[in-house]
Parts: sequence; structure tokens; C-alpha cells
Amino acid sequence: MPEPIAQWWARRQRSRESAVPYDVGSYRDAWQSYPVLVRQYHPEFNAGIVLSQIPPAAEVFLCWQCDVGHLFVATPAEQRARPGRERRRSSWCPECLELANPRTPVMPMREGPLAEAPAGPRSLALARPLRDPVRPAVASGRVPRSARGVRSTRVCAKTPELPEGEPFLSVCAPPPASAVEGELRAALAERLEFMAGTNAIRLARPFFDHLEAWPDVILPELRVAVEYDSTGRFGLEHVGRRQEADQRKDRALRGVGWEVIRVRTGRLPQLGPHDLRVASLSKKTVTSLIDELRVIRGSLIVDCYLR
Repeated sequence: MPEPIAQWWARRQRSRESAVPYDVGSYRDAWQSYPVLVRQYHPEFNAGIVLSQIPPAAEVFLCWQCDVGHLFVATPAEQRARPGRERRRSSWCPECLELANPRTPVMPMREGPLAEAPAGPRSLALARPLRDPVRPAVASGRVPRSARGVRSTRVCAKTPELPEGEPFLSVCAPPPASAVEGELRAALAERLEFMAGTNAIRLARPFFDHLEAWPDVILPELRVAVEYDSTGRFGLEHVGRRQEADQRKDRALRGVGWEVIRVRTGRLPQLGPHDLRVASLSKKTVTSLIDELRVIRGSLIVDCYLR
């Protein structure tokens, strides 16, 4: 169970028989891909203990302060998993997120007949009891999936019937998330010949709601997908739950015979054996990428496609 930072630190001092159980910088690599959390953490609010002394998996309550000034308490695991579907800075602070997405108040059900409610069409609408969609179904013996605790999944029907692992042009693929993806594709096209006009790969199993994946760059001749990853403007991209989605996507692509190379920037850690950690996109990055293609498919095959 999580405990306050002072109690947690004292317990670690006893168990490790040391006044400083974790040296400063011990967990710097684990936190460096979360620049927002590094900025939100302040040792003066946490018994003088710096963030790099705290393991990311520690069950400890920490005090954080967002850019607006809100103070809140959360464990390292809660903070690292906080980015979800939201793509804005308020995702890192529960109070900012609540202000950005206020909950719709639920009107209480009125007692007695509708005649007791004030006159007017709006008041009558509020006075009506809420409809329970489950009760009629239960009465008739037909319990919906949601009531049985079974989550129904809907897979997009626009994915064409193709062999697993086949690249194609998808109508569902989103536009590029950043201009750097186009620069990477153009830089690879200057050095390497590959078939253009594809933006998706047919999968064997659904990935979210589609039987397809949309890598940043597809090299059909080599069956290699290239992804460009950065933490984004607000430090939300490819961290926390988004990192788990990246790993799922990589497994899905490898399951249909493709290999994945991720160009990781912003001090993001490697996810796969062929990922490249770079500071930014450059000519050296493209050269390292081609060298990694040789490692995956062999120099004899890759050199055949060099310009």
C-alpha cells in the first residue's frame, strides 16, 4: 500500500541499512523520458528527496505541482500512466483535467407524480424518471452484453480482405502527426528505393478497432516499418499508456512477418532490439537507419535498393 514519502524513506533506510538508500541519479534514466513529471516534481514538497532517488515502481505518495500551481498527491505509477486520449498539458494534473472536462451534473429523480413539478416543458423533462435500459431487457430474459460485464468490440469493416502482412492504401489512416515524419520519409527516399503509395499493413488481429496498422514509413520490399517517436509538445506522446500501445503495435506487426525500427528522440527508451535513440533527425540518423536495415535483412538485399 502506498505510504507518505517520509515514512517510505525511513523504511528504506532501515531495510537497506543506509542513510541514503538510493543515491541521487540512480533512476535518472527511468524518469528522463517524462520531462513534464521532472518539471512538476519539487524536492521541497517531498522531504528534500529528489526524483532520481525514487524508483518508478515505488508505492509512495508524492506531492506534485503543475504549471498552473495546483498541488496534488499521486504515486509514480499514477503519474506515469496519466496520459490517455487527451492531447493537452492538463492531462498531467487531475485538477486541470477536471476544469477542462467538467462533469455534467446529474439531476436527482423526483418523487411523486409529475403534477407536483413546476409548470413548463423544461421542468417536465427534468421531472421524468430516468429510463433504465437494462430493466426491460431483464424482464424479457434478454440481458445486454454491457449488463453481463462483456465488452463488445466493433472492428472497422473498411479494411480490405488481403493476406496478413500485405501493405495497402488505407482510407482510415490518419494524416501525419508531425512534419518530421514527412522529412524522414523524404530522406529515406533519397537514399533508398521503395514502393510508395502505401500507408497501412494488414494485421492478423484487431489493433484497437482496425485490422490494420499505420506506421510512419513503410518499406514493402524489406518488410520493415519505421516509426518516428518524440514526447511531443506537452510531453504526452509515447509515454505511459501510449508506450504500451506502441509495444502492442510492434507485436502485431512482427506477428505478420514485419520488423519495426523506432527512431526515438526526447530521451525515450528503446522498445525493440533495432530501435535508434537520437537527438534529432539528421543525415547521420538516416545512415544509422540504413545500417540497421542491413542488420535486419542483410547487406546483400538492402544494398540492392540503394540509390
